[in-house]
Amino acid sequence: MLRLEDLHVAYGAVRALHGVSLEVSAGEIVTLVGSNGAGKSTTLRAISGLVTPSSGRVLLDGKPIHGLAADRIVGLGVAHAPEGRRIFTRLSVRENLEMGAFLRRDAAESRATLARVYRLFPRLEERESQPGGTLSGGEQQMLAIGRALMSRPRLLLLDEPSMGLAPLMVQKIFETIRAIAAEGATLLLVEQNAKLALETCHRGYVMESGLITAVDSASRLLADPRVRQAYLGE
Repeated sequence: MLRLEDLHVAYGAVRALHGVSLEVSAGEIVTLVGSNGAGKSTTLRAISGLVTPSSGRVLLDGKPIHGLAADRIVGLGVAHAPEGRRIFTRLSVRENLEMGAFLRRDAAESRATLARVYRLFPRLEERESQPGGTLSGGEQQMLAIGRALMSRPRLLLLDEPSMGLAPLMVQKIFETIRAIAAEGATLLLVEQNAKLALETCHRGYVMESGLITAVDSASRLLADPRVRQAYLGE
């Protein structure tokens, strides 16, 4: 479904990605593992059109999407729940979710998608009239994921969904990620909790200083002494 070929991204004079290549097949959950500043978030931003690569290609279903505007990429079936949640704090929970469906034209289908999001996150339905800024951190993360799901993506990009959350809420978020995947979605996940990410995903890529340094099945990466020492605290 997704292929990155020799992707380079720079912020001014600072080079963030140095020829990143990876792929995600339909139905997979794939994770990017690496330390802060390794380029993981930049990789997701390049896929979703929030930054433009200086060279290389991003292919969706074999067709190039790099250089397209972010809304065009959403229309092609890619949704991005960014690091830091980035919800609309003054809008209600329901209004935030409806913003995620701004490209949808079928009102009945949008209502069905909203019902699905509320099934995944009952807390959001309970608080649908509250401003997003009044929610707890975990509830805001639910809202960010729910908003991304409102576009009915085929590919969901999740950036640090557990950041700053209590352990019980982290478990809830990852239970939901597994439920989303079980419904047939394809996910590319950036997550600070490398152990939990690798336990959830099919495959993983290790990123260091803007480069992919290892790729393998999640189980093999979990067993790799170098990964365990660098990212699992052993």
